[in-house]
Amino acid sequence: MGFTLIHDLAEPVSLESPHPLDIGLVTDGTESEHDSDDLDVGLGAIDIERDPHELPTFNSKSLTNPPSTVLYLPPLLSSLPHELGVLLHTSLEQQPLLSETHLPHIDPVSLSLHNALHHFRPATPYYAEVPYDEAFNWRELELPEDEEREWYCVAFRSKRLPGSDSGPLYDADKLAHEEAVLNGGLIMYWYGVPDPETGMNLATCIWQSRKHAVAANSSPHHIRAMKLAAASYEIYTLERHKLRKSRGERGVTIEPFDGAEVIW
Repeated sequence: MGFTLIHDLAEPVSLESPHPLDIGLVTDGTESEHDSDDLDVGLGAIDIERDPHELPTFNSKSLTNPPSTVLYLPPLLSSLPHELGVLLHTSLEQQPLLSETHLPHIDPVSLSLHNALHHFRPATPYYAEVPYDEAFNWRELELPEDEEREWYCVAFRSKRLPGSDSGPLYDADKLAHEEAVLNGGLIMYWYGVPDPETGMNLATCIWQSRKHAVAANSSPHHIRAMKLAAASYEIYTLERHKLRKSRGERGVTIEPFDGAEVIW
């Protein structure tokens, strides 16, 4: 899953791992031979009752003859503060997953984004290969026209190390995720399914600010999970982006992260 690797790293990460972050870097400028129109060819989702932290099984049998179509998971949204209740889109065939833990607070514009992210999904089955701004349906997300804000996004492209033990990492990853929600700032976590040919995968988080993401690095469960992750990945690279909503427009855009805190 890799949630623990997509918080933020104020300095270059040192995990005492033989696989540095720049091994196998998938750059934003990489051209893909696949077209987004291929999305209609079998881009499916899983049953909404599935535990978002359940460890899936990937082997030669399940990948060549899968029991069901599983190409991506629904977005895992952080549950809203208790006083706001639960906002559901009854018209959606596939509801997002919600964290067990509730956010302590959320600002009004981030609440609008949270609402829009119920519709979040990959724009192509080759999301692990294409640039971040092409990987998801950003152009379909809409917020109230009079609102303006930026959010901090971290993307994690990875390939698991053959033979690595996934169980302890998934357990630690779940605890780190719930810990981040409880501490505040995390709006959404999404992760895909490893490509059956390349083994590459993509996961991403959207935060209310970079400060929230940086603060998550020092949390106990996150530190433990990071140590486990160091021995689990053959390739892992981090990308940082800004999600922007401008006043006078309903849509959002993805922009390069320039090192400055997001505006809100």
